Amino acid sequence: MLLLPKFDYHEPESMKSAFALLSGLKANAKIIAGGTDVLVNMKKGLISPKYLISLAKMEELFVLEPRKKSTAIGSHVIVSELAESAFLWKNFPVIAKAASVLGSPLIRNRATIGGNIVTARPAADLPPALMAVGAKVELKSKKGRREVGIDEFFLGPGKTVIRPDEILTKIIVNELPPFTGGDYIKLGHRKALEIAIVAVASRITLDKPQGVIRNARIILSAVAPQAIHAVSAERILINEKPTEKLIERAATLAMQDCRPITDIRGGEEYRKEIVKVLVKRTLVNAVKAVNRKRQK
Repeated sequence: MLLLPKFDYHEPESMKSAFALLSGLKANAKIIAGGTDVLVNMKKGLISPKYLISLAKMEELFVLEPRKKSTAIGSHVIVSELAESAFLWKNFPVIAKAASVLGSPLIRNRATIGGNIVTARPAADLPPALMAVGAKVELKSKKGRREVGIDEFFLGPGKTVIRPDEILTKIIVNELPPFTGGDYIKLGHRKALEIAIVAVASRITLDKPQGVIRNARIILSAVAPQAIHAVSAERILINEKPTEKLIERAATLAMQDCRPITDIRGGEEYRKEIVKVLVKRTLVNAVKAVNRKRQK
């Protein structure tokens, strides 16, 4: 049995107190939210903070708040709440679907959206979905706040732009345009408690019913050091009608956009083939989603 090393635990009740702790304890402290990654990594000896600063009493981080033109999701909102949110399934189904396949029910009841982002794992479920909808993250420190596009947030495995004195407080998603549809599909060896072999989140926006594609995002996960855009595949979709032939071509191009490795869960060539299959399926489902909205 792996045991946790000794550490001191703090539960500040305000952002001001949290910032004071971060400032005083510096590199010896680590923020903890749900703990599904931090505690496991501590048991494995991968990290050894002397102090854990919990966000569990920060009520402002628990709020899923629809606004007039955007939605703010507190960084401590747990994944199961995202997966069960009727609001998200209606307005941002890609996020809700990614949340619904994350880990097991036990993990979804502990893990938070912020934790799934800041750990910057190459196969994490929520980053590709958030990239597909163009989310931003709010980072706060005692010096102020800043917003960073989720595309710019990740630097590599386990690395982000977040500074030692900052806390990820919110995820902000702007209202999506009309005639928008999307999908997220994750392939693993099992249906639960599985890390993705490949995952794809796609989103398209048409200019009008049966129109041409004005915006396309295809995000590939677990086939590079971080979730990436299938740039060439996105590019050929723009200003074209979403025909079967066009989608097939985009899926083929996406194979060239990724840089998978071979490991115990899958080989490089296998992953590329799966990228093609999942890009095609998510784009087809995105088009169907647009048509379903039009019929309502």
